[in-house]
Amino acid sequence: MVTRGELWWADLGVPRGSGPGLRRTVVVVSSDDFNGSRLSTIIVAVVTSNTRLAPMPGNVLLPPEVSGLDRASVVNVSQLMTIDRRDLEESIGELPAWAIAEIDAGLAGALGLGVRG
Repeated sequence: MVTRGELWWADLGVPRGSGPGLRRTVVVVSSDDFNGSRLSTIIVAVVTSNTRLAPMPGNVLLPPEVSGLDRASVVNVSQLMTIDRRDLEESIGELPAWAIAEIDAGLAGALGLGVRG
C-alpha cells in the first residue's frame, strides 16, 4: 500500500502553464485511510530541486540525507495534485515524522485549515 509521507517518482504527464509535469518526485499527502481505500487516486505534493522556493510560505526544505535524493529539494505545498496511483512509478523512501509535521503545517496554511473567517 502507498502510505502518507512516502516519496515517489511519478509520471505527471505533459505540463500546462506553470503546472508540474513529466517525471517528478512527489510526496504522498493523502491519509492512509484514503490511500488504503478502493479509490484509484492519491493526493500528492510536488517536490522540486529548485531550493529558491524553500522560503515561500508553507514550503519544506528536505536535505538529501532526509529525502534520499541526490540534492536538497523542496516540498511545494502550493502544487498539490490528485493522480492515478498507476502514475506512481518508483518508491524512493519515507520521510521522517518531523518533515511530515512541517508539510502538514504548510498544507494547513496553504489550504486555510483550522482557520475561521
